[in-house]
Amino acid sequence: MNENDTKRLSRLTAILTQLQTRRLTTSTSLADRFNVSVRTIYRDIRALEQAGVPIITEEGKGYSLMEGYKIPPVMFTESQANALILAEKLVLKSKDSSFIKDYTEAIEKIKSVLNYTVKDRVNLLSDRTISGENLEKLINSNNLSHLQLAITNLDLTEIDYTNESGKSTKRIIEPFALIRTENWLLIAWCRLRQEFRFFRLDRITKTQVLSEKFEQHKMTLQEYFDKFH
Repeated sequence: MNENDTKRLSRLTAILTQLQTRRLTTSTSLADRFNVSVRTIYRDIRALEQAGVPIITEEGKGYSLMEGYKIPPVMFTESQANALILAEKLVLKSKDSSFIKDYTEAIEKIKSVLNYTVKDRVNLLSDRTISGENLEKLINSNNLSHLQLAITNLDLTEIDYTNESGKSTKRIIEPFALIRTENWLLIAWCRLRQEFRFFRLDRITKTQVLSEKFEQHKMTLQEYFDKFH
């Protein structure tokens, strides 16, 4: 598939989305949106019809999808869904209430198309993630996505961790929750210390998900704070 084919496939998919989300769409608006000619849009519409999409053409008005026709929902991987949940936590710290409302409603729609297993895990991660107020400082971490999955999939994880003194140790941990302050912090049960510990993500130099699962800790994040702090 060459670059032109890729662009056209992307445009066809986007046109299909436009048809699903709008009652009526004109060829002119589609041409302007995708920076192509109206003639190109005519060809795209014809290609979609030939692929079996029931498009209704209203002369002089535009295009619409046959009532009742639904495009299968976009399916997100668990990592992609986790990334969206993390973004939601950061957006909720925004000072713009209208932006928060729009993003929250969008996230709810996204959750609605997830399968039940992923949805349960995403909701668990949402409950186990807190973001503080200080969002200005740039923080580097290459482990966030791996640790999100470890939390939701109950994956025992081995990390290489460097403490404040620069000493490195290997730890086997049971990831529990993530907190965003000036740094991303992981709360995890440390099997070496036999207690819950905080680990700064920027001090984790390596993560390795192990084949062994751990038993889920039967408490919420708030219950953790009530019990240990």
